Order: sequence, then C-alpha cells, then structure tokens
Amino acid sequence: MLQNVRVVLFSPKYPENIGSVARACLNMGVDDLVVVAPRNFDMEKALPLATAHARHILETARITDTLAEAVEGCTAVYGTTARTGGWRKGIMSPETLAGVVDERIGSGGNVAIVFGPEDKGLTNEETSICSGLMTIPTSREGTSLNLAQAVVVVLYECFKKALASPYTPDGPPEERPTTVQEQEALFGNLQETLLAIDFLKDDNPDYWMLPVRRFFSKINLKRNEFNLLMGVCRQVQWFVKRYGPK
Repeated sequence: MLQNVRVVLFSPKYPENIGSVARACLNMGVDDLVVVAPRNFDMEKALPLATAHARHILETARITDTLAEAVEGCTAVYGTTARTGGWRKGIMSPETLAGVVDERIGSGGNVAIVFGPEDKGLTNEETSICSGLMTIPTSREGTSLNLAQAVVVVLYECFKKALASPYTPDGPPEERPTTVQEQEALFGNLQETLLAIDFLKDDNPDYWMLPVRRFFSKINLKRNEFNLLMGVCRQVQWFVKRYGPK
C-alpha cells in the first residue's frame, strides 16, 4: 500500500526505538527503512521491539553515513519537526502531509519521510534538503513523542489516505518526477543565476533562497521541466557573463 514510501531515521539514539519503528512500518505497509548514522546501534536490543513479524524489515534496513545517501532516488523528502518559526515555515499537519504524499506516489514518485534524533530533532541544515516539513500537534503538557509513536502517527495518516484513493494507472506514463538530487542541482544553479542578476544578495543567499525552495516544493517537477529550467539558467548566466557589467 505504501511501497513507494521510505522511512528515514536520522541519528537515532536508542536501538530499541529503531526496532519499534520497524514494527510500525510493518503495521502500515512500509518496508523501506533507512537509518542514518545511528548511535549505539545494537541489533540484539532492537529485535525484540520489532517482534518476529517485522524482523525482516529491521534486518534489511539500510544504514548510511549521510542524509543525502539515505534519500537518494527519492523524488520528494518531508521532514518532521517540533520547532516552528524562523526558517521553518509552511509546516503541515500529518493529515495534510498524507494528501501530499498520496499525490506524489500517484504520479509515480518515491517519497522519504525523515525523523530526527530523539533528543534534539533535525537541524536547519538537515531540513534544508526537505521539500516540506510536518509537525504532530500535541497538548502543551506533553509536546514530546516517542520516535516510534511519531512514525506510526504519520504513517497511519498516509495509509488511511492511500486506502481512500488507491492509485490506478490511467493512460500513457508521464515524464518521471525529478529526484531530490536533481532538485538540489537545480536549486544550486538557480541560486547562482539569481545571484548573477542581483535578484539575491550576497549576504546569506541560502536564507533568501528559502521562498524559492518552498515554491518549487509545491510543484511535482518532472524531468523535462528540470531540463528546461537548467537550460534557462545556463542561458541567463551566459548572457550575464557576456553582456553584464565589466
């Protein structure tokens, strides 16, 4: 049901939580689990929490050194956060995220949902690779959720949405969606181009690129559109170099 969804755990602290997340993945039909730079990982401690039923998900989970490796091949990445404001704008609820994920899957994409460390969550640098952010509303008396609890809440909403609107291919295949790596290449090229025409200022251009990133996160950018925009950037940069200020 959620075969095109990948759960990514970024630097989890406790092996027991990884095991519990594997079980949550099994419950909601996700078999793609990736763990980035786990601390104190111990398979023997994780297995009992996964139970015998989700043992295969835990044992086949990939372990990577970086978040970029973990989301390789995905067409969209969504991060979870308990913090808002500043760089973190347009934050979705789990239900809203489920609709976005369902749309991306329906167009043939592969989606990664990233969960940060239990003790500090994802940093601004880590969320910069995300197409969007999501938070789980809680009461003020208890704003912290266990990692596996957070995973099962988010995946449940995605699973429920998938049940309501199962994907059925219709007509010829569309141009494939761009991967996260291609999107990052485009953002780098766009930033260089916008700096060249003085649309972005030299002071903290990464911050001023955030609205551009948020705009593109709303678009399920296809490979042919990626090629078009990369071509536009190349032509603008060529023009500026040839005819710009000496």
